[in-house]
Formats: sequence, structure tokens, C-alpha cells
Amino acid sequence: MARTITVGLDGSAESGAAAEWAAREAKLRDLPVRLIHVWMPVPEPMAQAPLLGAETHQHWTERVPREAAEGLRLRHPGVEVSTEQRTGTPTEALVEAAGDAELLVLGSRALSGLGGFLVGSVGQAVIARTKVPVVLVRAGEQAADEHVMDPAGIPSAATAFRPVVLGLGSPDDAVIAFAFEEAKRRETALYAVQAWDSWPYAVYTIGPGFEDHEEFSRQRAAALAETLRPWRQKYPDVEVVEVSRPGSAAALLVDASRDASLVVVGRRVRRNPIGIHIGAVTHAVLHHSTAPVAVVAHA
Repeated sequence: MARTITVGLDGSAESGAAAEWAAREAKLRDLPVRLIHVWMPVPEPMAQAPLLGAETHQHWTERVPREAAEGLRLRHPGVEVSTEQRTGTPTEALVEAAGDAELLVLGSRALSGLGGFLVGSVGQAVIARTKVPVVLVRAGEQAADEHVMDPAGIPSAATAFRPVVLGLGSPDDAVIAFAFEEAKRRETALYAVQAWDSWPYAVYTIGPGFEDHEEFSRQRAAALAETLRPWRQKYPDVEVVEVSRPGSAAALLVDASRDASLVVVGRRVRRNPIGIHIGAVTHAVLHHSTAPVAVVAHA
């Protein structure tokens, strides 16, 4: 099958925002969009009800992707949009659909008052089991949110993109490459964020131990620079800003997300098939980032 950007669609505001983001990304990548709607057949007792029967239920489930596709084609001319209906559980259907996709995009409900995500059990399960990159888009996300303000301080989708933020825990080529490609497509800067644990030195404020803390800080910054050196050479047009600080990686990334167009984090592929494993930092960023989050699986 041809490469696609696949979207999980259920008729909610968050999945609508995901579809809009996918259409914008499709234009950057010159790829088609495929809307996947999972239809769960109604139980037999409900199928006998005149207003809640199987035919009525199927009619509404077919209407959701059809109308969503029509809207995307109108708002994003030139982007090829197709729909696909699948039956079964949403998790299984989306994991299967992601197998022949270049990117999977899902919606996530915003946390009231916190401006972050509320990632449901389906979203977390799909992320944990999908090998292709998965992007989470919160409800209400607009194109202008990914761009800097215009000279008058008004949100606009015609201005330059905000930076792409890359979380560097255990550096992996797949995660780094994804982030650089996204920054290149957007013609924007890449902020590479590395956090490190300062607790062995936290008791020192002055004296001999403080020098050890400064030396460790320099070592961490030098290691980050060395990790990114070949990528700077490969992507000479991408401006790279290196951020190496003590503290919580999740907190640094969530803070950086406020001025980002996209946050990129990794997820280690685990051999244990039991449970949902996406990592503590990735889990926190998914729930509290104010920008769309791309989760890239790596070995």
C-alpha cells in the first residue's frame, strides 16, 4: 500500500483536530491522508430496537468519516483524502492500520484548566504497541497555534513555524532523525533538550563540591553537542539550539512545549507484551504538553 498519514477518527472534537493536523502534515510531506473509523457492531438485543438497530448505527458510523473527509478536502485543496471503515475494537483496528502507514495521528482531550492532554486507554495502548511514529493532537488545536504571532501580536498560520522540541533521554537515531526532518519541513529551529540529575551535587552551594557540579554540567553539555554534531552536518539548514540543564526531563519538555510547534519524544520498544509501557517521561509529556506530541518507537 502507498505511504499514508493515517488518522483515528471517532467523530469527537479531538479526532477532528487530529484530522486537521494530519492534513497540514500531509501537505508538508506530499502524502495522502487516510481516515480510519472503527465500527463496533451493536449487540443483538440492540439490533432489534427500531431506533438503535444495526442499520441505523451503521448509517451514523459511515456518515462520520464521509463528512470529515469532505470537510478536509474543502479546507486543504490538493491533499488526497480517503476513508476506511473497520470493525472490531479501536485498539486492535488502529494498531493494524498503523502497520502500513508512515504516521499515525490520534486525538486527545484537553485537560480543563491545564492546557494539556488527557490520553485515554485506547491512545496509550496504541502508542505502546505501534512501531510507526504516533502523533497526539489535543482538542482545539489550530494551525495558528504552531506558528509565531504576527507583528501585531495576533495568531496567524501565515507566519513562521515555532521550533520543534526534541527530548533527548537515551539518544536514538530514529528519534533524532524524525525531529530533524520535522524541523526541516517546517523550516524552523530544533531545540534539543537534555535533562540530567543533579542530586549528587545538590548539597553543594560553595566550596570544592561546586566545582565538581560545574564540571559535570560541562561534561553533559559536551556530550549533547557530540551527539548532535553529525546531525548538524547532515542538516546544515536546520538551526539547532542545545539545552542541557539539571532537573526533570518531563518538566523541561513541558515548559518548552509552550513555544513549540511539535514535541518529539522516544518510546523504547519492550519485549514484555503484558501491560502498557511508554516510559515515565513520555507519559508525562503526553499528558501535559501544550503542543502536539510525536512519539517515536526505538530499540
